[in-house]
Amino acid sequence: MELSNAPVDPNNLPALEEVELSPVSPRFAPYRLFSRLMSLLPLVFLLWLLPAIADLPTGVYPLILGVAAILASASIALAWLEARRRTFALREQDLIYHGGLVIQHTTVLPFARIQHVETASNPLERSFNLVRVTCFTAGGAGGDLVIQGLERETAERVREYLLERIRALNVPTLQDGHD
Repeated sequence: MELSNAPVDPNNLPALEEVELSPVSPRFAPYRLFSRLMSLLPLVFLLWLLPAIADLPTGVYPLILGVAAILASASIALAWLEARRRTFALREQDLIYHGGLVIQHTTVLPFARIQHVETASNPLERSFNLVRVTCFTAGGAGGDLVIQGLERETAERVREYLLERIRALNVPTLQDGHD
C-alpha cells in the first residue's frame, strides 16, 4: 500500500459561506430575553436593598440605578440580537452551527466524530417549545456541540438524522465476500 499526502490548495476548498444555514426558532430570541431578565433579578433585588445596607452620599444611588439600567438594557438587547443570529445546517458528512454577535463562532462537527446525541430542555425552554440538541464526541467531558433554540419537532428530526448517520458510519461492511 502506497501512502499519499499531496498538498491541498486552500483556494480550491469549498467556501463555508456558500452553505445555506437555517435559523433557529424565532421563539429563541424571546426565550433569551426572558432568560436574561430572570438572571438579572438578583441584581434588581440587591439594588433595591442597597439604600438599606449602605450609607450612600446623596445622588449616588440614582447614579448607580442609571448605570445598572443602561448595562441591563444593553445586556438584554445583545442577548436578543445574538439569539436571532444563530443558525445551523446539516450536510451529508457534518453538522454546522454558527452563533455570536460580537465574537462569532462557527463549529463544523463531522458525523464520524459523534459518539451519541441527546435532546434536553429545561422548564423555561419547554414553555417556549424549545429543545437543545447536544452532540458528544470521543474524549469530550461534556457536550462538544450544543444547538440551542430548536423547536421540539425540528430537534427530534435533527437528532434522528444524526443517529441514522452515526449508525451508517458504524455499520461493519463486508469486503471481498469475507464474513
